[in-house]
Amino acid sequence: MGKMWAGRFKGALDKQADDFNSSFHFDNRMYKQDITGSVMHAKMLGDKKIITEEEKAEIIKGLSGILKDIENGTLPLSGDAEDIHMFIEEKLTERIGDSGKRLHTARSRNDQVALDVRMYMSDECEEIGGLILKLISVITEKAKQNTDVIMPGYTHLQRAQPITFAHHILTYAFMLKRDFERIVDAKKRMISQCPIGSCALAGTTYDTDRYFEAEHLGFTEITLNSIDGVSDRDFCLELLSAFSILMMHLSRFSEEIILWSSWEFKFIELDDSYTTGSSIMPQKKNPDMAELVRGKTGRVYGDLMGLLTTLKGLPLAYNKDMQEDKEAIFDAVDTVKQCLNVFAPMIATMKVLPENMYKAAQKGFINATDLADYLVKKGMPFRTAYKKVGEIVAYCIENKLVLETVQIEKKSDASANNAAPPTLNAAQDPNLIAVLTAAVAVCMNTSTYNLKIKSYRRVDNNAPVWNKAGLNDAINSRY
Repeated sequence: MGKMWAGRFKGALDKQADDFNSSFHFDNRMYKQDITGSVMHAKMLGDKKIITEEEKAEIIKGLSGILKDIENGTLPLSGDAEDIHMFIEEKLTERIGDSGKRLHTARSRNDQVALDVRMYMSDECEEIGGLILKLISVITEKAKQNTDVIMPGYTHLQRAQPITFAHHILTYAFMLKRDFERIVDAKKRMISQCPIGSCALAGTTYDTDRYFEAEHLGFTEITLNSIDGVSDRDFCLELLSAFSILMMHLSRFSEEIILWSSWEFKFIELDDSYTTGSSIMPQKKNPDMAELVRGKTGRVYGDLMGLLTTLKGLPLAYNKDMQEDKEAIFDAVDTVKQCLNVFAPMIATMKVLPENMYKAAQKGFINATDLADYLVKKGMPFRTAYKKVGEIVAYCIENKLVLETVQIEKKSDASANNAAPPTLNAAQDPNLIAVLTAAVAVCMNTSTYNLKIKSYRRVDNNAPVWNKAGLNDAINSRY
């Protein structure tokens, strides 16, 4: 069949130019949305007496048959059609004759395409939203299984404070929750405006019912400006932006999984089902799925930047440049779904290694803040406590000690490398001295007048009270 627009032209389109112009090989995935929109358009045309009831019934029956044949494989999505919209119309006309040619009355491909893209993306948003919720559920379950697993929390990739593994990974659940909400909000705006009836750019002279089509196609409103209805793709950009943020979160999670699975960390072990080996190094177990998610994030970013760049210089209204919107959004949709589909089972089957996490948490002085808080609770100003704890840490580093075992009396000037534990002058605590004098006098069976305590030294056990209290407080308050 010749081109639907061929009346104006005497010569045929160059084959190479025809292939270059065609979008059928990538927009054919919208066949269901195109048929759904066309069925509703035929109903509106019939109800408004723009076409006869017989023509309406014939068109609807023909479109239903095409949909059935596509889905059962008897009508392959192939050929030299310019796009999926022309493909459907051509097949309809072949099957029912002139009645098929009446379908496009009061409609342009400009508003037809804008409608189909919105409907297609709305369906994809539902699927992607479901995949996000599934991943959130997997993360939540993994957190429930590891509420008592202590690990180091990091800032600047330096060990900072002790946390639980559950607390850490639930961070991503909250990120994903916001991603879900962004997609829901974007979809809500997208289906609030139905573009059908805008036609090429200036509406139509026919007495159509735009609200009828909008309502029955699942839209809440119509586009109030016909030029806006066909000339913008900001709804695509909004979704691409939401997808990019989602992929950023998945990429950050992937980065941690990659680090945690390395021998330098060994906090987790990925299941064999989601790792690969090396062609030359037999010992390797590579986190390729996580690395691919991290890499594909850049791909989705590229889809967003590509469409932004395509649209930035377009005059109103429709331009053929806008055909480039589909490959970008389709690629992003496919990539996001791929990543979510592999991510959830990767996390579900991931083995957590609590002992390695706990050993790491014991190093790096990550309970220094807890010691400072302990001193503050004992009456010391925070900045003073902060400085003193810093001095203690320096002392520990120089003397190869850790905070868990160092005694409070051992804190010293950082410069005093192997100095003896300081003694305390009796004048510093007269009440304590009075008690000690009385106790010694009883033991020696003598009078307190015969004794004079000049200094004393506290000797604690190997588990300082501050450390026990600080660690317990930290864990209880942070999860």
